[in-house]
Amino acid sequence: MIPLIGYADRLSARPGETIDFKVSSIGPEDYEARLVRVFNADPNPAGPGILEEPVAAAFEGRYPSRVQPIRLGSYARIANPAPLDGLESLHLTARVWPTRPDRGRQAILARFDAATGRGFALILEPRLGVTLWVGRGAGNFTPLAVGRPLKERSWYRVWASFDAGSGRLQVGQAPLRPAAPLEAEATAESRLDAPPALAGAGDLLIAAFDGDPPSGHHDGKIEAPAIYDRAPAQTGPAVPPVARWDFARDTQTTRIVDLGPHGLHGRLVNLPARGMTGSTWRGAEHCWRHAPQDYGAIHFHADDIYDAGWETAFSFTLPDDLPSGVYAVRLSCGRREDTIPFFVCPPRGGATARLCLVVPTFTYAIYGNHARSDFSEAWRERAAEWSAYPHNPVDHPEYGLSTYNFHADGSGICHASHLRPLMTLKQGFLTFAEPEGRSGLRHYQADCHVIAWLRAKGFDCDILTDLELHEEGADVLRPYKAVLTGSHPEYHTAETLDAFEGYRDGGGRLAYLGGNGFYWRIALHQELPGAIEIRRGEGGIRAWAAEPGEYYNAFDGAYGGLWRRNARPPQSLTGVGFSAQGTFEGAHYRRRPASYEAAAAWIFDGIDDEILGDFGLCGGGAAGFELDRVDRRLGSPEAAVILASSEGHGGNFVLVPEEILTHTANWSGEATEDLIRADMTYFELPGGGAVFSTGSITFCGSLLCNGGDNNISKLLENVLKGFLAS
Repeated sequence: MIPLIGYADRLSARPGETIDFKVSSIGPEDYEARLVRVFNADPNPAGPGILEEPVAAAFEGRYPSRVQPIRLGSYARIANPAPLDGLESLHLTARVWPTRPDRGRQAILARFDAATGRGFALILEPRLGVTLWVGRGAGNFTPLAVGRPLKERSWYRVWASFDAGSGRLQVGQAPLRPAAPLEAEATAESRLDAPPALAGAGDLLIAAFDGDPPSGHHDGKIEAPAIYDRAPAQTGPAVPPVARWDFARDTQTTRIVDLGPHGLHGRLVNLPARGMTGSTWRGAEHCWRHAPQDYGAIHFHADDIYDAGWETAFSFTLPDDLPSGVYAVRLSCGRREDTIPFFVCPPRGGATARLCLVVPTFTYAIYGNHARSDFSEAWRERAAEWSAYPHNPVDHPEYGLSTYNFHADGSGICHASHLRPLMTLKQGFLTFAEPEGRSGLRHYQADCHVIAWLRAKGFDCDILTDLELHEEGADVLRPYKAVLTGSHPEYHTAETLDAFEGYRDGGGRLAYLGGNGFYWRIALHQELPGAIEIRRGEGGIRAWAAEPGEYYNAFDGAYGGLWRRNARPPQSLTGVGFSAQGTFEGAHYRRRPASYEAAAAWIFDGIDDEILGDFGLCGGGAAGFELDRVDRRLGSPEAAVILASSEGHGGNFVLVPEEILTHTANWSGEATEDLIRADMTYFELPGGGAVFSTGSITFCGSLLCNGGDNNISKLLENVLKGFLAS
């Protein structure tokens, strides 16, 4: 584990609200904690460097070091299942779709105490397939295995029985759709010479063994687990269950429902994936809400995580006079350091400035702990050279990876949460090891370029996050004359889009300072704060592809994927939308004729250059990496004028997949080379609102070049002064 690291229970708060901070420190000495206000998180010496100011806080002081563990792995817990203690005979059954059957011992249904040798467990063994354990007391148990491994990503019915009358043990597995032509049902049986110790083994777990921490986590889908007090007969009436869980019920919650007579309901831990296709799904319906009988599976993973669950080290109740801004708790223990950023919003119902920056914390969490495939030793060398944040998710998967990574079983990670240490959300974290002079930043660290620039130019600015927009709507933005986004506001709920749109249409002025924004649809969990779901459905530049039939969110039942496929393309909000992506390189804009006309003259006041932004800390230019352009068919308003467009992008830039129809045709009908561009646009709305868009992720990286004395800085300064003046 990282020797000193922490996280906060919330990423944003208002004066009077409390944030709890969780810290793990190897020690043995105490660690120190203090508060700083953050203005820049970029360690690049070619820029202003890390900019922080100390702020007095009541929590400042020394705290004892203690190690707090990370407990990965999802499962379901049924607490105190007392009715199971009365079982003399036993029949366990479930349907499973294993994704790593060769990984190691994995529980399906387990109420087993190894110390006392009591209870039972239905498990998968790597080479032996389905296995039954029954306790014999005094720390002993009897195992019985089928002796044939299960095949990966194939559905099986599995079962195990003990009959008290005969002493017979039986275990079996049968492919529901044979994975191989000759695969058939397989069973094994034996007899016990004395009754097993089935009772008194504590909680029942599905997909793990109980313990501190739980172990033997299952990788794969489980459907319809059930417990009976005897094996079903070949003929005669059906055997009623002691417990039978229907995972198709309460899909949007963490609750699992028992349809048996005792109501042995349970709770899911660490957010396994729900709304998953089950053993009966054949493609007739693609939404779990419409055909719950085909969506009775839960996909468990041994590396799932929602909440690290660390104990609180100290708390901070925000004082009434704490200005809105970006802050961090700075921790130190000897030579070790860590930071825990958070965002202070203005008091509820009010504003302390005329300008507001909306920080995209949903996007930060979605990318949290992204272990990049292009990571190399050059990253370590650059981090050491600049005294940047020294840890990388590639080296520390124990904290859980991002939704841009895969689970160990090869399925895409569809859940995100900030309730764990996020290395990518630290002062000085570098995304890329770029050539000398370039910062290689994205997300939080890149957005701090805007914070530093606003401070340097004397603009007072409140901070809000997308969570406040989601919860409070457009009303939270209405006090502001102008609203800014950061460099990459990619992930949104319907509520955050409604808030931006309502603000704009109500007369607000919006400056979209990024690229690939307003792109993916996400859902927030109704029970679990900070839990975010992304289903990477059909279309879009995707880190992974959702399985067929699994494009609908479990959290809210809505169709996931691109907002473009959900009737809200980004062009309809900001005038531009994602068009092309390349490596982390920036080019320049060239002014279009509209930029010289009287209507746009105020934006270019004091700028005589035709070429804009041929410099930058991120990518070396203001137009780079991910590019947005105007598209009237996708909703770019007729009033939107293109002030400038980028050019000179290298051969590694490609169209996004949703733009491509065939090898010779694009969706828009235009030539590929004409679509690889960023459009800087401006338009006004009838209600007095206006939108300025840059169409580029790397735009903000040019603001601080030459001490802020450059044409990109001047252009944005003109835009904000114009937005705030009228």
